[in-house]
Amino acid sequence: MTGVSAGLLFPESPVDTLPFLPDDCVLIAHLELEGIVQRYGSHTVVDGVSLRVESGGIACLLGPSGCGKTTLLRCIAGFEAIAAGEIRVQGRTVSGAGRRLPPEQRQIGMVFQDYALFPHLTVAANVGFGLAGLAASERRSRVRDLLATVGLSGQGDRYPHELSGGQQQRVALARALAPRPQLILLDEPFSNLDVDLRERLSLEVREILKTQKITALLVTHDQHEAFAMADEVGVMAAGTIQQWDTPYRVYHQPANRFVADFVGQGVFLPGVVIDDRRVEVELGRLESRLPLECSQGCEACGRGCGVEVLLRPDDIIHDDQAELLAEVRHKAFRGAEILYTLRLGSGVEVLSLVPSHHNHAIGEKIGIRLDVDHVVAFKTTTRAFPPTVQPNRLPR
Repeated sequence: MTGVSAGLLFPESPVDTLPFLPDDCVLIAHLELEGIVQRYGSHTVVDGVSLRVESGGIACLLGPSGCGKTTLLRCIAGFEAIAAGEIRVQGRTVSGAGRRLPPEQRQIGMVFQDYALFPHLTVAANVGFGLAGLAASERRSRVRDLLATVGLSGQGDRYPHELSGGQQQRVALARALAPRPQLILLDEPFSNLDVDLRERLSLEVREILKTQKITALLVTHDQHEAFAMADEVGVMAAGTIQQWDTPYRVYHQPANRFVADFVGQGVFLPGVVIDDRRVEVELGRLESRLPLECSQGCEACGRGCGVEVLLRPDDIIHDDQAELLAEVRHKAFRGAEILYTLRLGSGVEVLSLVPSHHNHAIGEKIGIRLDVDHVVAFKTTTRAFPPTVQPNRLPR
């Protein structure tokens, strides 16, 4: 699956002042993977992955454990040879048929999951470890600037064990940035941190990378981390990229059932297609601003085909005035919001995210309505909800 658009050769020029480019000019992506295959014995771990990341962009490989995302990152870094395909950084082939540039010659920085700091070196010595070729005064200046960039000014004389997890991660990032690499790779960089710090630090790291105009590729299994940091996300499964898109489209317009299931919370409601923009479900008729995702061949297979409709918690709105009622089965308090699990008349359960001042008891019946702008549906061979089941109007 091909990824995002290529980065321009003139990344700092405004779009309307780019120099004239001939029609046959090929724009070079900062990072480009073409048909990458990696195997361990007879087991294929990465299977024909292609993607492109533009200069200054932050991309993310998101997927469950064992999907091949970390292996792919290691291939890009040069730690592993590839079985087939080609990896290019700024147009230069670093891995390909009969060619594998050593990691130290790729000008790629790496931030590891466990930080990999030298415990016997100070913070300043860790950051400056890859700057041995610089004069001492220049090295000190670079280290001082980087510590300021990552919010650790004045911490250069401390040792890693004297720092918090978040501070150690900042040191690891500063060390990766020190040699001015062409590309930064981040392997599950926040997985060892608590949730609040993880969310805060991911935003801080994104801002640092954008300020420094560094191209980056992140690997994670955490969708919140991916959405907070990345301009584009590639969802991986079984060694392939299922969808490469913006975080918004990955969440709201998943390319297939796996992406819909893996990203975000939601349930699938059986339905019947009326036409390419309307579908009937137990809760009523949904009208989509865009054609249904399953609509390829709607005319060919005929109206009335069965589908499964994806409903996210934010698609189901709590409304005390609504005629439709659902029974509260479970509730998860999240501070500003409560995630309710609601039972419909048929027994099917759906999710609804509601402001926490609407605090309802288990077993209580509450009014709901649908607010679906774009209907995502996947074709199924089973029939929709039984015609004997009425839309969810439980007795009050």
